[in-house]
Amino acid sequence: MEKIKIAVLGLGNVGQGVVTMLESQKDRLAKNAGCEIELGRVLEKYLTKKRDVQLPEGVCTNRWEDILQDASISVVVETIGGIEPARTYILQALRAGKNVVTANNDLLAEYGHELFQAAREAGRDLYFENSVGGAIPVIGALRQNLSACRLSQVIGIINGTTNHILTRMETGDDFNQALSEAQELGITEPDPLADVEGHDAARSLAIVATLAFHTRVGFGDVYAEGIGRITKDDIRIAKALGYRIKPLAICRNENGAVEVRVHPALIPAAHPLSSVKDTYYAIFIRGDELGESMFYGLGAGRWPSAVGVLDDVVAVARNIVNDCQGRLNTLEDRGLPILPMSEIRTRYYLRLLLADEPGALASVTEILGRLRVSLARVNQTVSDKGIAEVVFITHEAAEGDMQEAVALVRELAVTKKILSLIRVEGDE
Repeated sequence: MEKIKIAVLGLGNVGQGVVTMLESQKDRLAKNAGCEIELGRVLEKYLTKKRDVQLPEGVCTNRWEDILQDASISVVVETIGGIEPARTYILQALRAGKNVVTANNDLLAEYGHELFQAAREAGRDLYFENSVGGAIPVIGALRQNLSACRLSQVIGIINGTTNHILTRMETGDDFNQALSEAQELGITEPDPLADVEGHDAARSLAIVATLAFHTRVGFGDVYAEGIGRITKDDIRIAKALGYRIKPLAICRNENGAVEVRVHPALIPAAHPLSSVKDTYYAIFIRGDELGESMFYGLGAGRWPSAVGVLDDVVAVARNIVNDCQGRLNTLEDRGLPILPMSEIRTRYYLRLLLADEPGALASVTEILGRLRVSLARVNQTVSDKGIAEVVFITHEAAEGDMQEAVALVRELAVTKKILSLIRVEGDE
């Protein structure tokens, strides 16, 4: 049986998972790939650092040149993360005739076009299933399986840390407790702000939107809002109203423009995404001919990530055996415009404190009506201190109009505090 050697760049959480499974699943991998897959080299900056994996003598190096100049290495697996030196290594590997598997959504969201062009020019594979959703095969679906269908929407939960935090807050934890637990589980980014501020999900969404709508979408095109302002009161009230709050990534192609946004949102309790909890991911796809389809599974952590990476390694190895490398490197760019956030239309949950006096509620609804924001539901609770807590659920409105209305309401003398403004997704 033919043998293919790979090099793994980085021995962090994902890299160690890949190396471990490469040995423990070697027979299964060989059967599925049609060839043996052997670990040829590992690039690791700190050679003496203690790891969970044992490597054969001579495999580990801290010199990139040892891998780049090794003609026996056919596939480079990049698990370093970040922009540099990963970008340089991938470009040099492709130009040296090596195939590349990467899990790096930071890099693909910023420099994906450059990397694909290099792969196309070299006639080599660039696979990146694990860059979005871990082991959930959504990238393969968008690149191949759904290519005959015009997609109109992809909406999902694509960050395990934020979903874990909001799930724990439903059971009584506060934000900081839930974040600490996520860090202990090893599911956060090295900088957890990348998770909780929505940046990691925004990078993944840029990749998804690019593939789904055949238009170049970068990280900077994605509106990102974190979960830091969500309170346990919001979660409790949303549940009482028949909703759950989830960290959503949303992209749509409607009327010739692409909207891309990441933020927490209320979704109906009956929606499939509302039952996705803890570190599970789910991606809900809608297409003209497809109807609706959902991908669901574990996406964060060492083993789900390693599965996603090795699935790509098997696919690349199969291409090498059958001499068909580079077949998925054509990405059409239709050049669709990105819809400004102020022009997107959705519904809203607005919670505020008002003075409990005649005309207070009317003054708020007058501003909302003037800015073309109509109301679907109004709930009011009055305290013994002369303060009314009011919750509005609106019908669909433009983001710009809603933001302007909230700014005007904030200036009213009867407004004591704007507590929350959260978008509402899902059918009314």
